[in-house]
Amino acid sequence: MNSIHYDIQSVTQNGDGHRAEPSRSGDLDKLRPLPRISVHAFCLSESVLAVMEECGRDRRMAKVSMRVTSGGISAAINMFSGAPTPNLIILETQAQAGTLLAELAPLAEVCDPSTRVIVIGHFNDIALYRELMRNGVSDYIVAPVTMSDVIGALSTIFIDPDAEPLGRSIAFIGAKGGVGSSTIAHNVAFMVASLFSSETILADLDLAYGTANIDFDQDPAQGIAEAVFAPERLDETFLDRLLTDCAKNLSLLAAPSLLDRPYDFERGAFLPVLETLQRSAPIAILDVPHTWNDWTRALLAEVDEIVLTCAPDLANLRNTKNLLDALKKIRPNDRPPHLIFNQVGMPKRPEISPADFFEPLDIKPAAIIPFDVQLFGNAANSGRMIAEVDAKCPTAETFSQIAHLITGRTSAKKAKKAGLSRVLERLAGK
Repeated sequence: MNSIHYDIQSVTQNGDGHRAEPSRSGDLDKLRPLPRISVHAFCLSESVLAVMEECGRDRRMAKVSMRVTSGGISAAINMFSGAPTPNLIILETQAQAGTLLAELAPLAEVCDPSTRVIVIGHFNDIALYRELMRNGVSDYIVAPVTMSDVIGALSTIFIDPDAEPLGRSIAFIGAKGGVGSSTIAHNVAFMVASLFSSETILADLDLAYGTANIDFDQDPAQGIAEAVFAPERLDETFLDRLLTDCAKNLSLLAAPSLLDRPYDFERGAFLPVLETLQRSAPIAILDVPHTWNDWTRALLAEVDEIVLTCAPDLANLRNTKNLLDALKKIRPNDRPPHLIFNQVGMPKRPEISPADFFEPLDIKPAAIIPFDVQLFGNAANSGRMIAEVDAKCPTAETFSQIAHLITGRTSAKKAKKAGLSRVLERLAGK
């Protein structure tokens, strides 16, 4: 089978010579998006068929042209005897070692030279694995398989393992306008850069009304508009010219914040920007405006993490529920957004308590931030972040915890209340 490449990854052998279980590919959130490839899977069992269909819907496979067919090796041979083969063929088989190679042999006659093949088998046999290696299969996975197994195997084949990993992208969006999502995004970006000495890019995607340049007291001549409107020029070098240093380890891709033209974008307009950001820094913080259209929907489907900010009123509750439902549909295999409950305890404003707000959502907040007009007002008017105004205040600690959470440095054990206990006690007593 000299037309099929082999790089066995799924099976190992213990030092004592006994057969080992297949190694699993790990959590989905550690896997990178796959490049634009074509994949055709042939499945005999309903369980494998279901996994393949689920893989096809995963965001990491967004660029992959995935086709799933009921049938085995013979079905693949019949199909490709009169049609070009894709980049990768996935074959489920019930055959044992004695017959599997014979069944695979005719496939080599119809495969294009560059086609890769993954076999999903039902027998854990080291001798079979080695024989498949010598005969050119790209990978062998022992059933039952999971989505992580399949996408992990594809990643091993089609993503250079020696390449630097893509940076993580975290989108911040508000459930309603004016809930402070941008302020939180800017402060968290500052904390990530300062706490971890990690190169971080903050991209302000609100081209008309973005405030990142004001919050960091910057007035750059160029920014994200040049990146979005000239995608043919966009690469790491061009992006570097558009960035403005606004703090140690923190660069800003600023919005023009001008109304000299309309900002109407096609669905994929910001995806080249996202891909370039991922190649340019370990962390990219995206300040996404409170809109719901093709480009925001496409962007939210592609990022690694989402932070959703909401305030304690009925409109926010409704919008948060709708956003969680919508994001679950476009990101069915990803964790839900991290929820930030902001502006809690505003004087004389009727509010929904945290318990009543989050109980119908069946999700816990990652952080609860109290309303503090003086703290946030002083920071905004001076072009500084909260940690620069008062590094020891509870709100600065909350931003630190959020920074740890979204970068995976730690997990939030409970909602950080930022000195809110007495406020919540008063609300509970009403």
